[in-house]
Amino acid sequence: MHDPVSSGLDRFLHGLSPPDRDRALDVLRACPTIEIDAGPRFATVFSPGALLLVEEGFVVLRATVPGVLRAVVTCEAGAGKLVLPPLPEEVLLGLGTSRVLVLDAEARSRLLRIPALADRIVEQLAGALGQKQEATSNFAPTRHIERVRRKLLQLGRSYGHVARDGIRIDFPVSHALLAQMIGSSRETVTRAVDELQRGGFVARNGSTYRLLVPPESVVQPVRSYLGFARKSSV
Repeated sequence: MHDPVSSGLDRFLHGLSPPDRDRALDVLRACPTIEIDAGPRFATVFSPGALLLVEEGFVVLRATVPGVLRAVVTCEAGAGKLVLPPLPEEVLLGLGTSRVLVLDAEARSRLLRIPALADRIVEQLAGALGQKQEATSNFAPTRHIERVRRKLLQLGRSYGHVARDGIRIDFPVSHALLAQMIGSSRETVTRAVDELQRGGFVARNGSTYRLLVPPESVVQPVRSYLGFARKSSV
């Protein structure tokens, strides 16, 4: 019987054969853990070439440019997902209780020697690149309500859970954070969310959202990056 592992590790290793899983766990359990909810983490904390594996919670990278008041979220990742460490102008933040494993260059090299896991790592990084491309394209619409709608659909597609009453986005997304994700102001996002609620697109409970749309409406055709299919979690 395998030792219990966190939900993030279990998702990351899901489907591997027992020998591959055991080899990977030997590497991962030797990696240092950082609790993110204790405060922001800066680029200087992480070694060059490191990868971060979200073991618990949900994390975002937030960029702040000197002299510019508005911050922008450049990446987000949930449990079981890989994310790059912050750049010098970025900080890593956790939404609620969040924890990451730091995979240094040696740990990354050992994991890449496991063929099935090497495929998964490349697939995840390719998927993350695809999400960044999609997020960048969301800046094209000039109407902020459309930016908010597209961002909520992207979050639902990547991290949502199908329920009887819609697609639930269960991690906390405040209006301020949503504004940073789309390059807007909190007040503008609040007005856009109110309008989307009146239009029957979304229901909000505190900082969590429920998309009132059929699941098939948020699933895009499978796109392929570097030969690997990006699959929706919805």
